Amino acid sequence: MDREFDIDRLVGEMDFESNKFNNINGLMLTNREVEVLDRYNINYKSCTTLKEIIFQIEDLIQDMDIVEEDLDYISGTISERDYYQNTNK
Repeated sequence: MDREFDIDRLVGEMDFESNKFNNINGLMLTNREVEVLDRYNINYKSCTTLKEIIFQIEDLIQDMDIVEEDLDYISGTISERDYYQNTNK
């Protein structure tokens, strides 16, 4: 199967803005994470660690009848970032 791809078109369709980081009270969160946290009224601005944000997300997920994919996704990305930033290797 021989396909041709238009690299300029593919790159033009990528959403780089959602993956840009913001420094919020010393915590690095992407624009996408901030958007999802805001949508679910998670008070991340009062948190001092990524773990606090993760706990708030997990509490909300437990209170909901269904798992929201976007909450589950950002919980995973924040957890991974917390692991790599704060675990002695």
